[in-house]
Amino acid sequence: AYTGEVSAPMVASTGAHYVILGHSERRQYYGETSETLREKVRLALDNSLTPIFCIGEVLEERENGTFFDVVKAQIEEGLFNLSAEEFGKIILAYEPVWAIGTGKTATDDQAQEMHAFIRKTIADKYGCEVADNTSILYGGSCKPSNAKELFAKPDVDGGLIGGAALQAESFMGIVNAF
Repeated sequence: AYTGEVSAPMVASTGAHYVILGHSERRQYYGETSETLREKVRLALDNSLTPIFCIGEVLEERENGTFFDVVKAQIEEGLFNLSAEEFGKIILAYEPVWAIGTGKTATDDQAQEMHAFIRKTIADKYGCEVADNTSILYGGSCKPSNAKELFAKPDVDGGLIGGAALQAESFMGIVNAF
């Protein structure tokens, strides 16, 4: 959350190939908007960086049933200004914000439902080929105990691993599940 103040050329100069944009903490603590994120995506692409674009709903949105609308708006407002070729360079990460660091985890069926919805949203704009070739990662408290079930779902292409990556044994459990 506290690394978003580094410019795209600086990130690229380190030899990095990927940059996480739209992380829930950046949206919450720094007020990053769709407009800001569109600019950051453009800067990342212009500096040969692959954006990992985070999307997801908070608990209130999950509970009041607006979670599909929220995620669709984040995708449309943040990325649908791109051409199909540019969009093909994006990796998406679905982060149910309500499951990050709370001990709550989306079920594998909830993750699949949202990932399938995201893929359909992309297909409606860019076509099935672009949608099928878009990597959609799960980023909501993936851990060794749920990784195998999550990664078995057809629309879950991998994980954006947070705290579990800080402990070798835990991270290896996730890697082995994949």
